[in-house]
Amino acid sequence: MARPRKNDGRLFRKEESKFWWMDYRDREGKRQRESTNTDDWDEAQRRLRERLQARDSNTLPLLRKGEQLNFAQWSEYFLEAFAKPPIRAAKTHLSYSRVAKHLNAGFGECLLVNLTAETIETFLRRRLEQRVVIVRSTGKVAKGLVKPSTVHQEFRVLRRMLNVAVRKKMLVANPCSGVEFPVRVKGLFRPHYMKWSEQETIERAAPQYLRNVIRIVVETGLRVYKELAPMKKRVDLDNAMIWIPDSKTESGVAEVPLTEIAVEAFRDQIEAAGPSPFLFPNADNPTGYQASFKKVWATTLRKAGVPYFRIYDLRSTYATRLSAGGVADEWVTQLLRQGDAKEVFKKYSQMKLQMKREALAKLNRRANDKPGSDTGKAA
Repeated sequence: MARPRKNDGRLFRKEESKFWWMDYRDREGKRQRESTNTDDWDEAQRRLRERLQARDSNTLPLLRKGEQLNFAQWSEYFLEAFAKPPIRAAKTHLSYSRVAKHLNAGFGECLLVNLTAETIETFLRRRLEQRVVIVRSTGKVAKGLVKPSTVHQEFRVLRRMLNVAVRKKMLVANPCSGVEFPVRVKGLFRPHYMKWSEQETIERAAPQYLRNVIRIVVETGLRVYKELAPMKKRVDLDNAMIWIPDSKTESGVAEVPLTEIAVEAFRDQIEAAGPSPFLFPNADNPTGYQASFKKVWATTLRKAGVPYFRIYDLRSTYATRLSAGGVADEWVTQLLRQGDAKEVFKKYSQMKLQMKREALAKLNRRANDKPGSDTGKAA
C-alpha cells in the first residue's frame, strides 16, 4: 500500500536561485520540479495552485505550452484559426490584422503568461500619446494623435485574443479583466435612434441611391454592407419579398418581407442602377458593386446639418420603430433576425414570414417624434 502524501505540492528555495521553486506530482504520479520565476511567495503560491488545478483538469500540457508561446506567435495563430472567413467576415479579418500589427509592436516578444494588467495599461497609455502615420509617395507623414476610440478597439481585439487563449487553456485568466482604460471614450458605440423628421431632413440632402439605402434599411433592418450592398436585382416586388442568401448569422439567411416604402425604394433603385446586375453598381468598376457608403454618408449628414452617427445605426432605428409598433416581446429577436430562429421555426417558415409581415404593418415610424421623447437625441 502506497504511503499517503502529506501535501499536494510545496514551495522551496534553492541555494543557487533567488526564485521560489515548486514541487508537485502530475497525473501519472511523477514528481515535477519547476521554477515559479518569481521571488514573491504569494505569487509563487498562486502559480503552484494553477499547476495543480491544470493537472486535475488534465490541461497541464496546454498550460505549459502557453508558457512557451510569446504574444506574436499566439496572435498569428489566432488570425489564422479564428479570424479568417468563413469564421469571420473578410473586413473583420482585415481589421484584426491591422490591430495585430500594433499589438505585436507593443508586446510581441512578451510570453503569453507574462502579460499583466499593468503591461497592457502601459501599452494603452503609450498608444494614446502616438500620432497617426500616413504613408505617401513622399514618405511617412505624422498627423494628429490616435483617437481614444481607435485605441479602445485595439484593446477589445486584445481582450478577444486572450479570451480564446483562456478557453484553449493556454492561460488561466485574462489579464484584460483587470485593466482600467486610461481615458473616457465619450459616446462609444452608443446607438443613435433616428427620428422620422430627422430621416426626412437627411433624405433631402442625400443623393438618390443613398436615399434608397436609408429607406430600405430602416424598413427592413438589412445589414448595409453584408446584405444590401452586394444585392442583385433579383427582387420579388410583386410579392413584396426578398431573399437573403448570405448573412452574418445563420438565421439571417431568410425571406424578408417588404413594406410599401421599401418596395418603392427597391423599384426606384432598380431603375437608377441601369444595366448593371447589382442594385448599387460601382461607378469605377462596371462589373462590381459599391462597397462603401461612408464618405457620401458623412457628406450628406454635413449638408443636412445633422450630427454625425454611423450608417449602421439605421438598423437600430428599425429595431426601435418595430418595438414601438407593439412587438417588443420575446419574438423581437426572431423578427430582427439577430438570433437563431432555426430550431424555433424549423417547420413553420411560412408562419414566420406572416409574423414578420404583421409586425411590419405595426411599425411605428414616428416612435421618436413624440413630445418629451429623448431617444432621438444624437449620441
